Amino acid sequence: MNITDVLTRGVQQVLPNQESLAELMSKRKIRLYQGFDPSAPSLHLGNFVGLMKLRQFQKLGHEVIFLVGDFTGMIGDPTDKLAVRKKLTREEVLKNARSWKKQASKILDFEGKNPAKIFYNSKWNDKLSFTEVLELMSKTTYAQIIERDMFQERLKADQDIWLHEFLYPVIQGYDSVVMDVDLEIGGNDQLFNMMVGRKLMKVIKNKEKYVLTTKLLVDKEGKKVGKTTGNALFMDSSPSDFYAGIMSFPDEVIFLGFELLTEVDLAGLREEIKKDPMLMKKKLAFEVVKLLWGEKNAKLSALKFDKTFSKREPEFKQEIKINKSLVETIAPFTGLKSSSDAKRLIQQGGVHINGDTVTDLNYKIKKGDNIKIGKKVFGKLI
Repeated sequence: MNITDVLTRGVQQVLPNQESLAELMSKRKIRLYQGFDPSAPSLHLGNFVGLMKLRQFQKLGHEVIFLVGDFTGMIGDPTDKLAVRKKLTREEVLKNARSWKKQASKILDFEGKNPAKIFYNSKWNDKLSFTEVLELMSKTTYAQIIERDMFQERLKADQDIWLHEFLYPVIQGYDSVVMDVDLEIGGNDQLFNMMVGRKLMKVIKNKEKYVLTTKLLVDKEGKKVGKTTGNALFMDSSPSDFYAGIMSFPDEVIFLGFELLTEVDLAGLREEIKKDPMLMKKKLAFEVVKLLWGEKNAKLSALKFDKTFSKREPEFKQEIKINKSLVETIAPFTGLKSSSDAKRLIQQGGVHINGDTVTDLNYKIKKGDNIKIGKKVFGKLI
């Protein structure tokens, strides 16, 4: 990949602009990072997207930092959270991050000629005195922080905003200053946090810090795929489970999956996906597993999936009688055989109709629809 490819593939935006960053990269090697708060013991699919972007910069010879937010992880990022996160102890975040380098090494090179570096932000945040914290807080304003969407939502709902959440973006932004980076990478949902760091860098060091946001792997309803919709994908899972998880993606994210999770040439892919989405979804799953676990495991995972799928295929012939609504129709086939369980399954993305994920409780079903309920029930509505 060249500089233009790296700054456009899977990229939502580059601030202040792509052209000046490209010019800087053509003149010298830059230092960049992405931070990952260890709120869970495994990196997930969203982290995978960021790691792929870091990999591209590393291949061009730039200095890449994999930052473990063991300090910020204790606070918890309030992004998109309408309620306060549970605070974690230092022991909990370090335990969660214990195997992260091993997982990330499937994508980044920590040992070669241009090794990625791994830092922990407690190294500098633990040393800050209260005087230094006050000085840091004086570099930003209440107005800048309170404009966050989720804070505005909480204010409207008369819900509390805790001060440790309020200070999170400032503390995260301080990472950029300490590491003296040229660029920070993150998902587009992290733009607010990264822009606070950009402002701090300008105020404290009078230096331009670029911000690059990656596209989010979301379905047509804007819900993150492979993380929060019942088909969570984690990088410490088995190759076959990861393969099967990608095969559960809705068709509309296949191209985006190739763009964010693989190094496959994208030319002509949209046309191929239109012709045979199932075949191309298998190709996507194969390429991702090959990248993470090697070609042998990718082939074995594909064989296992095909074998399992062929066993399930006759179940599509099962006739499922339409009841009053989608909820009432699938309730007998859920684990608890109840309407509440059916609603939960629908809202978590566990119901597919004619290949599309359905999360609308009021979705109008009709005779002849193919329906998948959970992981094991396949049928035709009558």
